Amino acid sequence: MSAAILRHPAYVEWPADPRDRLPLTLWDAKSIAEAVGGTASHDFQVAGVEMDSRDVVNGDLFVALKGEAMDGHRFLDKAFANGAAGAIVDRPVEWPHILVEDTSKALEALARAARSRAEATIIGVTGSVGKTGVKEAIFASLERASRGAAHRSTRSYNNHVGVPLSLARMPARSRFGVFEMGMNHAGEIEGLTTQVRPHVAVITTIAPAHIENLGSMEAIADAKAEIFAGLEPGGVAVIPADTPHYEQLKLAALRVGARVVSFGRARFADMRLLDAIPSANGGSLVTCEFPEGRLCYTVAEPGDHWVVNSLAVMAAVRAAGGDLAAAGLALAEMGGLKGRGARHGIDAPGGKALLIDESYNANPASMRATLAQLAQTPSTRRITVLGAMKELGDFAPRFHAALAEPIIEADVDYALLVGDEMRVLARELGKPQNTALGKPLAYAHCDSADEAIELLEDFGVVAGDAILVKGSNSVGLGRLVDHFTRVG
Repeated sequence: MSAAILRHPAYVEWPADPRDRLPLTLWDAKSIAEAVGGTASHDFQVAGVEMDSRDVVNGDLFVALKGEAMDGHRFLDKAFANGAAGAIVDRPVEWPHILVEDTSKALEALARAARSRAEATIIGVTGSVGKTGVKEAIFASLERASRGAAHRSTRSYNNHVGVPLSLARMPARSRFGVFEMGMNHAGEIEGLTTQVRPHVAVITTIAPAHIENLGSMEAIADAKAEIFAGLEPGGVAVIPADTPHYEQLKLAALRVGARVVSFGRARFADMRLLDAIPSANGGSLVTCEFPEGRLCYTVAEPGDHWVVNSLAVMAAVRAAGGDLAAAGLALAEMGGLKGRGARHGIDAPGGKALLIDESYNANPASMRATLAQLAQTPSTRRITVLGAMKELGDFAPRFHAALAEPIIEADVDYALLVGDEMRVLARELGKPQNTALGKPLAYAHCDSADEAIELLEDFGVVAGDAILVKGSNSVGLGRLVDHFTRVG
């Protein structure tokens, strides 16, 4: 390139960005060794970080984690056969590696280094229901606005291993990072949020998930509010205005000096729902109000719960300094995630049937929300395959029996109940008062996903049916989804 071209005003006036000085590669051996306090065997560069050898692709760093039952060092050959460029190990190996004393601590150290070097706005997301979908929607919004300079935790990498892995994958040039945090017990989110150190912390909702371990709804709210402990100074807490635990969450945020932003239907909500009507694509046309004005946008995902989720997304994007118009476009284009609302057209006698895949997770609040969504889904017949809700402890019989009401309200034609905890719901549905148009509601109970596949085949899916599949992941209803989508 000639000197004359370089002196052209278009080049001279091109805005400088400090990120341009940051490396393009994710990590090199020297920076990894410095971050984790290890020794590099070779010079190498990596483009990704993985802990499962089956997921390794060309250019990845494989972290050989050791657990109670599994040692990642056993899978080094597999990882390098799949294209790993290097590994973090606790013993010398023949492959390019960083030698450390403890690979788990090394991963956490690499995560801290990634968090420190990135001059990104960080958003943390937790909640009893909807955190993965909200995380994905926030990411899609910020990725669109930043032209690809956003990063997020993939899948449901939201625990003590998934969070540091997701942080370690964050490129130095990221402008935004969105991280999901989950928990089963008190104290877990606090340990995660102090690694993430978010500028914006979002709580989607409070529901009786993991109540077996926590004992009460108030304790669940306290556990979710731990996300505020890691907020950066001047950070923003985004909380649901419509929850009975609003004041509890607000007080927890104020204790750490956070600025509180609320979302919901309540008149005092900062991101307030004004109107939501069905849209032509099966989603909703939403109008909301916030301090700077009003916004109208389309949410592709069906259901009232996604109307409220969208308000959380908008509040978070606004708090992070993102583009609300880009967020509206992202929400209009989002499709359901595998196990969390993905919709499949499956072949059936006479044409197509609809299968709604909610097989990854279930608790009383999400069960009610998706059954209400099923009630609004155009169909000839409505079929539910409902798996047991786990981690409810002594509350399980009451919460399972209570599902009879939303099932009847959804005018379900056939309810297939899976798992021992669902026996109480089967008994409830068998009571004489639980009828539809004078006819007993058709239902069946079984113990496993494989039995459910046989029962649903025997019942017979036909064109126009809408089938909702939902349950805790351990029930295994994902196998049923895979079976019918593969067959169809």
